[in-house]
Amino acid sequence: MDSEDDMHDANDMESVDEDFYSDGDAADSDADVADYDFMGNETDDSDEQAVSRMQKNYTVLKEEDIRQRQEEDMTTISTLLSISREAACILLRRYNWSVNKVHEEWFADEERVRKSAGLLEKPVVSLSRVIDVVCGICFDNFLPADIISLGCGHPFCTTCWKAYITTSINDGPGCLTLRCPDPSCDVAIGQDMIDTLTSGEDKEKYYRYLLRSYIEDNRKTKWCPAPGCDSAIEYDLGSGSYDVTCCCSFSFCWNCTEEAHRPVDCDTVSKWILKNSAESENMNWILANSKPCPKCKRPIEKNQGCMHMTCTPPCKFEFCWLCLGAWSDHGERTGGFYACNRYESAKQEGVYDESERRREMAKNSLERYTHYYERWATNQSSRQKALADLHQMQTVHLEKLSELQSQPESQLKFIIDSWQQIVECRRVLKWTYAYGYYLPEHEKAKRQFFEYVQGEAEAGLERLHQCAEKELQTYLNAAGPIKDFNDFRTKLAGLTSVTRNYFENLVRALENGLADVDSQGACSKAPSSKNTTGSSKGKGGGRGKNSTKT
Repeated sequence: MDSEDDMHDANDMESVDEDFYSDGDAADSDADVADYDFMGNETDDSDEQAVSRMQKNYTVLKEEDIRQRQEEDMTTISTLLSISREAACILLRRYNWSVNKVHEEWFADEERVRKSAGLLEKPVVSLSRVIDVVCGICFDNFLPADIISLGCGHPFCTTCWKAYITTSINDGPGCLTLRCPDPSCDVAIGQDMIDTLTSGEDKEKYYRYLLRSYIEDNRKTKWCPAPGCDSAIEYDLGSGSYDVTCCCSFSFCWNCTEEAHRPVDCDTVSKWILKNSAESENMNWILANSKPCPKCKRPIEKNQGCMHMTCTPPCKFEFCWLCLGAWSDHGERTGGFYACNRYESAKQEGVYDESERRREMAKNSLERYTHYYERWATNQSSRQKALADLHQMQTVHLEKLSELQSQPESQLKFIIDSWQQIVECRRVLKWTYAYGYYLPEHEKAKRQFFEYVQGEAEAGLERLHQCAEKELQTYLNAAGPIKDFNDFRTKLAGLTSVTRNYFENLVRALENGLADVDSQGACSKAPSSKNTTGSSKGKGGGRGKNSTKT
């Protein structure tokens, strides 16, 4: 039976939940279509929530956008400082494509900036009157027409220049900071020299490096990490959530460039990914499910049968699984094939306490990790399936449904909205299991509250997914218009709104570190929004380890 303290904890959880879910739309999980007044609920969202969902704190930049911004920045600096575009490009690269930084540094100390960037104010020497010139690399004599030099005047033949630049380009992005070949000279090589001495693949590669540097050297921009995507994201630093979505539909965290993982922080994601790929769990499994052969020490798993074990060749040592003693010392007097008196007596004396304790700890750790990982992976696969269903709906089913129900596709947008919400909620739900794994075991009140709100959100998502996936098939398979399609529209739109609010509250709670629960186990009530429509009565239980459903 539950203790009186447990009953009080349950009452505390219920009181918190009523206020926790009152911040938005809510509905009874057992309600029928007639019980939903969802069209009214949609309009009950506060203005602040609606604006927050629509605002973006980032800009998606395609390749042509990046090139245009790069050209504009070079034009700005060239005009502002009255220098060539080539010099402007060198300065911008030197200061990580920051127009403001170039402006500040230039007017603070022009001479120092020129020296650090490798820009000369005017050419040092002219070779126009020289009859014979020695190349500084190959040391052959050339006519002035066959010699090229930068403003520093160091002469090199065309062949050596081409070899120097081509080798640098093939070596990587370092070609963007190329300087005069003379070891004592720091004059920068600009785009004009590249255009003159390179062509084809080398020239294309150089300008590809130049384009990429605009993103990679700028602390406000990053490339989308999706395979094959050439777009970048410009993020408004200090503007809140790091989760961004590229035009290729890939969502990721701008801070750590892993897939979007709100409400879990980047450190937790890093630890979780490392744990999933580490060998530690393999060792835990070996420790929990096997014992070492007493002779060769190789781990052996016992999955069925009696206690008589035989190690694999070439060892072939026969021993007792329980006490690990030689089987030749065992027989009917020690308990036969399915028991071991020696083990039982030694266990009572505490001989095996330490090894058993280690095995039990490893087993519990493995079971706990497996519990959270399996649910994390299941939601990941469910999200991938939902993404495929969303694509199928956008490309095939929406047009078919429009014809069957005699409604324009613009009026069926609520279906796309529901599938997009399912995809997003599966992502959030997946990461809540990583959050739950690292939630300290001793904070029982927080764990209980977490498991409850996670279960409520998951139950709401399952209702939405069921409606969008199963109930929609009735209308897709129909021979013509169905009269209750508008009722289906009302229900699905309402479930989408309810589920969105469930998950917004869940995300907000986890990002606040479950601050609504104090360390003593009592719960402080979460603030309600202006538009309180009711409280959730969903029967979804917590999904955390050791949670129970009633």
